[in-house]
Amino acid sequence: MKTLRLILGDQLSRPLSALRGIDRARDVVLMVEVGEEVTCVRHHKQKIVFVLSAMRHFAESLRAEGIDVDYVRMNDKGNTGSFTGELGRALSRHKVDRIVATEPGEYRVLETMLSWENAFNTPVEIREDGRFLCSRTEFAAFAQGRKSLRMEFFYRHMRRKTGWLMKGDKPEGGRWNYDALNRRALPKGVKVHSRRRFPPDAMTREVMTLVGRRFADHFGELEPFGWAVTRKDALAALRRFVASGLPRFGEYQDAMKTGEDFLFHSVLSPYLNIGLLGAGEVCEAALDAFGKGRAPLPAVEGFVRQIVGWREFVRGIYWTKMPAYARGNFLEAARPLPEFYWTGETDMRCLRETIEATRRNAYAHHIQRLMITGNFALLAGIAPAQVEEWYLVVYADAFEWVELPNTHGMALHADGGVLGSKPYAASGAYIDRMSDYCAGCDYDPKVKLGPKACPFNYLYWNFLIVNEARLRDNPRMAIPYRTLARMEGKRRRQIVQAARTFLDGLESGYR
Repeated sequence: MKTLRLILGDQLSRPLSALRGIDRARDVVLMVEVGEEVTCVRHHKQKIVFVLSAMRHFAESLRAEGIDVDYVRMNDKGNTGSFTGELGRALSRHKVDRIVATEPGEYRVLETMLSWENAFNTPVEIREDGRFLCSRTEFAAFAQGRKSLRMEFFYRHMRRKTGWLMKGDKPEGGRWNYDALNRRALPKGVKVHSRRRFPPDAMTREVMTLVGRRFADHFGELEPFGWAVTRKDALAALRRFVASGLPRFGEYQDAMKTGEDFLFHSVLSPYLNIGLLGAGEVCEAALDAFGKGRAPLPAVEGFVRQIVGWREFVRGIYWTKMPAYARGNFLEAARPLPEFYWTGETDMRCLRETIEATRRNAYAHHIQRLMITGNFALLAGIAPAQVEEWYLVVYADAFEWVELPNTHGMALHADGGVLGSKPYAASGAYIDRMSDYCAGCDYDPKVKLGPKACPFNYLYWNFLIVNEARLRDNPRMAIPYRTLARMEGKRRRQIVQAARTFLDGLESGYR
């Protein structure tokens, strides 16, 4: 039986289920660069280069094994620009008995795949994506019958399943998580871990030229490009992080510092999300460092939690709740996304620093995303769909299965508490405590009202006032609402007026 095996751009893993049982003498692997996927949102230039170059390198590695790879480049003559169009063309080139694919990471693409059998009158087998530690079926069973879904309980389930950081049925060290120890601001004089960068080779340079010409108007800077585009280099990045970043990752994972775009973060999520690294091997590398005394328990637990906890949890939420999940808007947010999210031209230094780093790197770490750009969008009432599109555009690791729940649920609380138990809203005091952004800013986090007041301060209280009917009964919001209840009427009116003036100004280009 001759099989056409389709591999998508985020499926660059040799153990991929679509490649299982491949017959090198007969089967053909199809890989296609399609304009439809590049332009469905206007992806960051570096993200496009990263994915396309990694695809081309992966195709070459398969060919080196003697596998027949039919690879369609973006600028090849006749490229239809869609998966369906390119599959149809491939079927005319290769007389095959069936099509095999691995389930995609996006609901929209799965719907397309499900139409192929009838469209082409050819059997289509869509296999489970075994690269995840929790299958969609397993997560659905975990979720069934639960009144609420909380990452902490799922995380404990996964720790027991894997045996990672466990002593029998008890957690290593007697605690399930060490989050309370992982919230330190970065002291002066701490030497920061250096991210491993990889100079572009000839193949990557060729893709950079293509992107520079064809997608010149997309967001972000093309140079300097330093992402790994091969498994060999992604493994080197993993080793560098485990050796020099992981030991201090835990205590400073929530910190932010001007000019330090990566701090002690692994910056491995793009490699995980396109398949150059596996979730299991990344966790096991960290666990090995702990076992050998090279990294402390709070750091290793915090890192493992991000993968076996959050990463697997948000994927489960995505596939369990889609497609209705994306349409939710619990807080009825409707304001348009401010232009400075694209330009970085704002007088709020924390936003400016985060957005400019994102333009440079196609990356920002999770606190910059959640508590700077996400927090502002939440407090300002920005329409969820616009914020979600922005996150999908600007980050190299953003694919819908992981981006949508994190943005829609955690950052914006647009799902009403499906993913997170409360809105992650904060005033300027949090940003001042966890960063040096406030020093030298035009606004003062200690000033609550007036022209020098940090906008996060009055936006925070205005957010509570505007959403009081929706949020006041949330147990995790009890303390701020008790404080609000004690606030005199005049003060509340001043806060609402300041917020209204500021937010109205956003729509007219206010910085």
